Amino acid sequence: MAVDPRNPDPVYLEFWREYHLCTLTTVRTDGTPHVVAVGATYDPEAGLARVITNRHSRKVAHVRAAGPGGARAALCQVARVRWATLEGVATINEDPAAVTDAVARYAERYQRQPKPNPDRVVIEIALTRAMGRA
Repeated sequence: MAVDPRNPDPVYLEFWREYHLCTLTTVRTDGTPHVVAVGATYDPEAGLARVITNRHSRKVAHVRAAGPGGARAALCQVARVRWATLEGVATINEDPAAVTDAVARYAERYQRQPKPNPDRVVIEIALTRAMGRA
């Protein structure tokens, strides 16, 4: 069922605040999907989902290869019969303040501080669509 990504109902939002690993789907240059497990956070007020990662990862390379306009991406999480997907346009944010903010959001959701990583960047997905059954 469709959800307004900037104004989700409380049940949908709570599902995104629970501890669940997600899958991130990006598109390779040959058009095939690349799906990996990630931790992710959802910020409906900003209309963003965030994934912290290493700047040398394949997922970052796929987003960069799409050019400055960004790349289509989807995040999905599943828990038994509940599921939720966020879709949008992914870009890479290397700004230290944005990385620090994303790490703090990750630490809050997953109740653990990630190890320091000088190569950390943030994949920010500007949300265009949300769906699910939470």
